[in-house]
Amino acid sequence: MTTSALALLLSWPLEAGRRMILAECDPDGGAVLHGLLQGSLGDRYGLRNLSVAARKGEFSDAFWRQLIDLSSDDGKKESPRDRLLLPGITDPAQAASLCSVWKVLAQMFRGIEAESAHDVLIDLGRRGAYGPSGVLAEQTDAVFVVVRCTLRCLQAAEGRVRTLEERVGDISVLMIDDGPYPAGEVQRVLQVPVVATLPYAPKEARVLSDGAEQPRHFTKTWSHLVSLR
Repeated sequence: MTTSALALLLSWPLEAGRRMILAECDPDGGAVLHGLLQGSLGDRYGLRNLSVAARKGEFSDAFWRQLIDLSSDDGKKESPRDRLLLPGITDPAQAASLCSVWKVLAQMFRGIEAESAHDVLIDLGRRGAYGPSGVLAEQTDAVFVVVRCTLRCLQAAEGRVRTLEERVGDISVLMIDDGPYPAGEVQRVLQVPVVATLPYAPKEARVLSDGAEQPRHFTKTWSHLVSLR
């Protein structure tokens, strides 16, 4: 799921003046700091730092200091800072300290589009939409479930889809094209629309998930790989 979210962050078509933030809000722990970034930044950035800031009434200022720039500068002298990451917690035990943060974060994300022209993509992991962090799913404009098109994955997704529908209303599917079932069959089984497809590209995916060496034909933005319906 995090790999798919990174692919979308790096490939999302941005209008002039707009920026995008990927927020890792998985209570089981984020993956980008020690995956794509290979621990190069340590644990200095991330969601865990916001709990203290919230208690001190310094949440807004602290939030912007936690963002990491993942923009591609394409040879420019200065990064556009238009693709940003809020890293997640590094230990699931840290989730207990964030109970007061989720609601504040949800309120901030609701206003950030109008105030500073940022769109926000939230990675809630496998269970983040159900517990205290579920307020983030309730406040979003759209909720997507990432599904591989295999029988095993579809069976596992059915229960999650129904539970999510009860909590947040309409949801959609982002399909990983790894399995025998086409999008139409996935829609029929899950009874929700498939709105986008990502290819099954394990070599390219490992660059985003584990910081692996880029394959010869790797395209960082993945713009040619994302198929929106």
